[in-house]
Amino acid sequence: MASSPKRKKKFHRLQWVVESIMEEPSYVEKPMFGCLAVYMHGRLSLLLCSGEEPWNGLLVPTDHQFHTSIREEFRDVVQHPVLKKWLYLPEDSEDFEAAASDIVHAIHMDDPRFGVEPKERKPRKRRN
Repeated sequence: MASSPKRKKKFHRLQWVVESIMEEPSYVEKPMFGCLAVYMHGRLSLLLCSGEEPWNGLLVPTDHQFHTSIREEFRDVVQHPVLKKWLYLPEDSEDFEAAASDIVHAIHMDDPRFGVEPKERKPRKRRN
């Protein structure tokens, strides 16, 4: 039996943002909502998005209690206009590259402000 060809992993155009952490043992990436979800330290930590505004940049999953401190430290980060529970760094912000790099560094250092615990998936009901 011939083996099926491996599906080539699709490269996300913002993947350069997370290149520095991709070799970390806890690093996992998955497609989510048309974006690329990045998990570190067991938490959903970042979404790389390359669609129309407001889905073009980095979505930063975090709890509301951390919004103020993150926004004070990262001036270009705003509350996402649709997913208000998360923060957003628009790709067209003035210091996108520097801010994205600093956010990824904080995630790598396991800063507890960044990331949310993934919810357990409920098993799907079988159809008869």
